[in-house]
Amino acid sequence: MKNGIKLLISGCAITFMVACNNNDKTNTPAADNNTSAKPAAGQSAVQDDMSAKNVVQVAASSKDHTTLVTAVKAADLVDALSNAGPFTVFAPTNAAFDKLPAGTVEDLLTAAKKDALIDILQYHVSVGVYKAEALQDGQSLGQVNGDNITITKKDGKLFVNGTAEIIASIPASNGIIHVINGVLLPPAKK
Repeated sequence: MKNGIKLLISGCAITFMVACNNNDKTNTPAADNNTSAKPAAGQSAVQDDMSAKNVVQVAASSKDHTTLVTAVKAADLVDALSNAGPFTVFAPTNAAFDKLPAGTVEDLLTAAKKDALIDILQYHVSVGVYKAEALQDGQSLGQVNGDNITITKKDGKLFVNGTAEIIASIPASNGIIHVINGVLLPPAKK
């Protein structure tokens, strides 16, 4: 009986080793002869027509935010803002950008001004979700660019830095967008 168990165990062990050796030979992947490397796509490339839209998708679907979307694309921030967040985006309308001196937007969209454009756009984004009803008069919020904005209330209306009024708030899958009627310019760097 002991010899039979030993023989059975030995047979199983030999079968297992042979199977493992065969798997090593048959499961070896073939060399990839594709020499053209494709760049890795970011979060914005994920196709999902079932979930709620993220902050970039919401802005892209708005006819009032085409300038903002163009700027976000020029600054290569689409993937960053498509990530899980959560983000609070203070989104200037096209009319808000039109209030800037002539040529300002076009100048910021050039490759030479990309760093300035990124700084301005990041000054419009907070990490976290700050709903309008939770914003308080005098509240300071840290922005992604490292500077702060200040919320003020006047006659029941909310303003950012005392000048840009929050005219609407739109929830997104990765945060909230507060539509504003002015462009926020970061304080001058020291």
